Amino acid sequence: MALVIEVEGLGKVFQTKEKGEGLRGSLSAILRPTYRSTQAVRGISFHVERGEMLAFIGPNGAGKSTTIKMLTGILHPTAGMARVLGLIPWRDRYGLSFHIGSVFGQKSQLWYHLPPTDTFTLLARIYELDHHEFIRRRDMLIDAFAISDLMEIPVRKHSLGQRMRCEIAAAMLHGPQILFLDEPTIGLDVVARQTIRDLIKWMNEDENTTVFLTSHDTGDIESLCKRVMVINHGTIILDDAVSTLRRDYIKQKVIDLKFGIVVESFRCPGAEILKQKGSGMKLLVNADQVEIRQVLEYIVQHYPVVDVNISNPPLEQVISQIYRESAAETVGVVI
Repeated sequence: MALVIEVEGLGKVFQTKEKGEGLRGSLSAILRPTYRSTQAVRGISFHVERGEMLAFIGPNGAGKSTTIKMLTGILHPTAGMARVLGLIPWRDRYGLSFHIGSVFGQKSQLWYHLPPTDTFTLLARIYELDHHEFIRRRDMLIDAFAISDLMEIPVRKHSLGQRMRCEIAAAMLHGPQILFLDEPTIGLDVVARQTIRDLIKWMNEDENTTVFLTSHDTGDIESLCKRVMVINHGTIILDDAVSTLRRDYIKQKVIDLKFGIVVESFRCPGAEILKQKGSGMKLLVNADQVEIRQVLEYIVQHYPVVDVNISNPPLEQVISQIYRESAAETVGVVI
């Protein structure tokens, strides 16, 4: 498989000017300013293959956005090297822009007061697309994303789910080889999230588009990606298959129960009550200590269960657990 992203020892340090105190401090700060260094990314290295769907995750402030900005040429690194499609992003940003696309869940590339068709036409000019090729690809994307009824409606009147479908279609208009997705399903309902995931899968399978995804939604990661990288304090602390993440790090399960009656006194070996309200109950089970099957068998035998649902803990909890386990091996990192 060909490599489309190659990162070696990439680092970024931001210099922030410090403010003095009072008038004398202000004058001193102007004449002899002092700077505070913040290391956002600490010498990370990784490779991404063509057609791969990679989840790049971590808590807020971990260095995700800084890394993406360096890979897309927005920021210059202070150390290391990166090649995206054979180009050095911060030196060849113009040329690289014709081969990559980006979608940010909280930032729109669509003109808010104009219908998507106008933005699509503008993007065709920006990317210097042949008119006939633009019409062919635009119509194909409109059909694939089911947005024909949205193209003439101003973006401000779209629901969030409708806008995101148009956003991704717009990002794919010039046929990018790599798509950077930052929280593409944030704020969407269950149906809209699944629609966006299906569209991302289609792009990857039909056009072999490489997807570089950041998300706090475990559903995005588990349904789309086979590989996950976890970054924290600017350092990659895990780079492995999603199946390994699920098997080795998600030790706890949450069981939501609905009983036919209100259970006044509940007891189940290996299960901890997190919440109880009326006939509903939420339990926490440590899968390292007891099998989920045993817990469920005990509950069904002793209580009138009407409904049951098993889920994983939030991704933030999983990331925190991964970081805590690696913190002892990380020198100089302060939580």
